[in-house]
Order: sequence, then structure tokens, then C-alpha cells
Amino acid sequence: MRLPILLCALLLASAPAFAAKPCEELKGEIAAQIEANHVASYTLEIVANDQVGERTVVGSCDGGTNKIVYARSAAAAPAAQTPPVAPPAAPTAAKSDTPAPAAKN
Repeated sequence: MRLPILLCALLLASAPAFAAKPCEELKGEIAAQIEANHVASYTLEIVANDQVGERTVVGSCDGGTNKIVYARSAAAAPAAQTPPVAPPAAPTAAKSDTPAPAAKN
């Protein structure tokens, strides 16, 4: 007899934990978690359930009527350092087999 009463009391006490959260509040909490993981370039967007498509859902808000979707943006990473390519050397005059004339004194 006490078990059903205890379960009902526990269920009623935990109901606020399952209450619908406003989207902006949840979006801020998710953003804080993402930034804590050192992700610098990302987007979070609040969309209706039917507009999710192939995007990654990271939260549900407003009583399940909206979703928060995540996309990692291409970071503006520094370009790879490549050594500059030297222009081709100018052709040199062909050397002959005969020695140069000696200087006259």
C-alpha cells in the first residue's frame, strides 16, 4: 500500500524537472556546454519540428514543439605553411670546351 503512494509522491515531485524549457534558455545552456569543449565555430538554430531535416538535433524545447539544431562551421584555420615555389632558373650560356683567352700584359 505504501509503495503506490510513494511512487505517486515521487512522480509529482519530479514533474518540474520534465517541464518544458523556453528555447532561448536551453539554447544558452547548450552553447555554454559546446564552448566548454573548446568549439569555436558553430551555429545553434531553433527550428520547428518539421524543419529539422538531416541536421543534428541537440535539444527539444517549448514543450516539444521546437528543436535546437547544431552545425559545426568551417573554422577559419590558418592556411598550411607551404614554402614558396622558386621560379625556374634562367638558362645559362653553354660552356665551351676551349679555355678562355689569356689576358695580355
